[in-house]
Amino acid sequence: MTWNWQQPDWPNFSFDPLKLMPLETAFAHESGLLLGAFTHLTEDDRIQLKVEMVSNEAMQTSAIEGEYLNRDSVQSSIRRQFGLQTDRRQVTPAEYGIAEMMVNLYTHFQQPLSHQILFDWHSMLLNGRRDLQVIGAYRTHSEAMQVVSGRLDNPNVHFEAPPSAQMAAEMAAFVDWFNRTQANAPDALPPLIRAGIAHLYFVSIHPFEDGNGRIARALAEKALAQGLGQPTLIALAHTIEQHKKAYYAELEWANKANDIQRWLVYFAEMVLAAVRHSRQQVEFLIGKTRLYDPVRGKLNPRQEKVVARLFAEGIGGFHGGMSAKNYISLTNASRATATRDLQELVELGVLHKTGELRYARYCLNLPVCINTCAAVKICP
Repeated sequence: MTWNWQQPDWPNFSFDPLKLMPLETAFAHESGLLLGAFTHLTEDDRIQLKVEMVSNEAMQTSAIEGEYLNRDSVQSSIRRQFGLQTDRRQVTPAEYGIAEMMVNLYTHFQQPLSHQILFDWHSMLLNGRRDLQVIGAYRTHSEAMQVVSGRLDNPNVHFEAPPSAQMAAEMAAFVDWFNRTQANAPDALPPLIRAGIAHLYFVSIHPFEDGNGRIARALAEKALAQGLGQPTLIALAHTIEQHKKAYYAELEWANKANDIQRWLVYFAEMVLAAVRHSRQQVEFLIGKTRLYDPVRGKLNPRQEKVVARLFAEGIGGFHGGMSAKNYISLTNASRATATRDLQELVELGVLHKTGELRYARYCLNLPVCINTCAAVKICP
């Protein structure tokens, strides 16, 4: 197999920018809608959204690599990194490290890329690891850097990166390319194209012993933020994690040639889906105030608890929808009381109901929640 970096046109990736312009236009439009919605949030909700979105991205970019972290610990660490009040809970080195890297990315997105920034991110990300030869510097081992699966005696090689001896030259070229292509730079590229190339280019080099995927996604976020001129709250890692198999398949395909039109279209569509999801999150928070304000003081403690729990569950709500059985489990109410409480919440306009009798399901009376609820089929 001849990999992309072994071909004579490396790293001069080819693509048709005109065919990607509709996606760039859509990104500008969707980003504008997201930023516009963000301005309608209260200051407290803006802080809450920032913490939740950065936390979720930290969680999801780790989950893509098979590392599952504690949400409360990550959020606590991110709040601490932002200088916000925390519960001072103990967090693991991995949770602290990913939180530190994500807040650094969010806060210093405008800085030109440097080797030191990449080394700092790697040191943050691999905080507490003792099984690697090199942390905070490019790899030096003589063994081939491969991405493999299958049996040890018959591995399936999905990709092989350039040898460690080439890291200094490859990364010098990458850092130079990244800074030359940002907005207002000599070879400026549109945000989606630049982010897609940055991700693929970096993982093709695979300069670190571990953490390359997470840093590649951080670089894509940095490129998008620089393109927008402000920090992003785009659910990129969340969206990729939802379609992880396709993500790895597209990366594997793209690592075999330097015509990357297919990869850029795929990546751009993934970013657009991520922006739309982020806008739903903002609209969800705006809707929270709209639902709560008219019913303040009108809900009993059981209803308050359940509505708060539904908001905590987010856009998707309970898996399969909130039912009377869920309500009983959360409140210890009788079935008759649960049914009455739920009906009152529907009449007050707090909840939306679908189905009847034991197939009745409830969600928050917000368009984004109703659409999600409608997509859940509850069969008699």
